[in-house]
Order: sequence, then C-alpha cells, then structure tokens
Amino acid sequence: MRVNIWLKRSYYGVISVMAVFIILLVGLSLFVHGYLLNDEETESLMGLHFIYGFSALTLILLIFGALGARKEKMWALIVFAVGMILICLYLIAGEIAYLVLKPQLEAAMMSRYYIMLPLANATESELANLKYKQAELQCCGVENYTDWEGIIPDSCLCDEKSTNPCMNAPNENQTEVAIYAKPCLPIIIEVDMQFLHAAKGIQVGLILLWVLSIGLCVGVLCQINKKLETPTVVYSSEAKAGNYTYLTEAPDSCPT
Repeated sequence: MRVNIWLKRSYYGVISVMAVFIILLVGLSLFVHGYLLNDEETESLMGLHFIYGFSALTLILLIFGALGARKEKMWALIVFAVGMILICLYLIAGEIAYLVLKPQLEAAMMSRYYIMLPLANATESELANLKYKQAELQCCGVENYTDWEGIIPDSCLCDEKSTNPCMNAPNENQTEVAIYAKPCLPIIIEVDMQFLHAAKGIQVGLILLWVLSIGLCVGVLCQINKKLETPTVVYSSEAKAGNYTYLTEAPDSCPT
C-alpha cells in the first residue's frame, strides 16, 4: 500500500512554497543587514539575528520533512511535525502578545523619540534619522518645529510640490520660512504601526501555511502507518497441493 500520490504532491508543494519564502526572507534580511552595518544602534541587528535563527531552523525542518516523505521515514516526518507545531505555537503566542501589548508598544515607540529632546543634545545618527523622516514624511520636529530651537533644517522646508500643509515659521535669522505644519511623532507612530500591522498579517498567513504543512504531514504519517500495519502475505507451495472437489454431482436427496 503506497502513500497517496496527490497527498504527497500537495505536501511537497506546500513545503516548497515555505522553502522559497524562507530563502527570500534570508535574502531580504542580508540586504537590510548590509544597509544597517554602519548604524550605531544594535536593536535592528538583533532582530535580524532572530530571523536568521528562525530561517535556519525552518529550513532544517523542511529538509527532514522532504526526506521523510521521500523515503517514507516516520521518524523524520515526526521531527518535522513536532518542530512545526512548536514554531506555530511560538508565532501564535507572538500574535497574542502583540494584541495585548499594543498600547505599551506605541508608548515605547514614542519614548524613543522623546529621549531625543532637546534636539541639541541628540546624537548625529539620531538627528540624521529625524531629518530623513522629516523630508520623507513631510513633517517638522518631534512635537513641534520649535524642537529645533530656531535652527530649522532644510528637511523641514516645504515647496509647491508638498502634499502636506505648510506654515510660516521664523528661522535663526528671524526671516519667515515655509515649513511643514505637522509634527513628525504622530506620523512616525502611525507609519510604524501600519508596518507592524502588515507584518502581523503576513505572520497570520505563515501560521496558516505552517498548519497546512502539519496537516499534510500527519496525513502522510497516517498512510505510512497503515502500510506498516498491513499483514505480509507469505507464499506457500503447499497451497497447490490441496485437495479440491468439484461440485458437479447432484445431491442424493433434497431436504423436505
């Protein structure tokens, strides 16, 4: 009794999609890692290290799962199923923690920018990051343009092509300049939360894909287990030596 070919193909297809996703994730992480090498902060790099570990573990489990289905080895499929179940539980716990700790997460993001104030005491990397976001998001200052204490950078200046509202403000030489009217902190928090929502949505899709792979793996395991329990048919030469009679004669009497 062989494992159903369509079940195997479905299983191979799902784990192949998972492998492609993991490889793309590693490639993207390497690109971001190279971009952040000159960054003084290490928080993002720690997150990338977690992605590397997660990707490596998943790829190892996928190899076990593929070999287990190919060779019909129950132990390899069990390792795959148990590992994927643990990963799913971790991802689900992360989703629950995100929903519970969402207000605290927003507060932590805000405090990261509050500690930059006053901007005269901020580091060069913090100022460069804020100036980049001012030009990108069309905003000025953390809470207000006055955070710059009269020395308004060029990233705050708006022109006719600006999509966000502008306002006039005094610069260091007491001349009026047109700057972005909105502060940056609310916009940054909104953008970061949208990014997190998208990331968590992708994570939900991963959980569903992981669960599907576990279900197909269990199906393959069940069919292999049935195959192992099938009794072996033993050929015996004595089967040909049996005495057989043909029922060609009519019975002597019929029951009344």
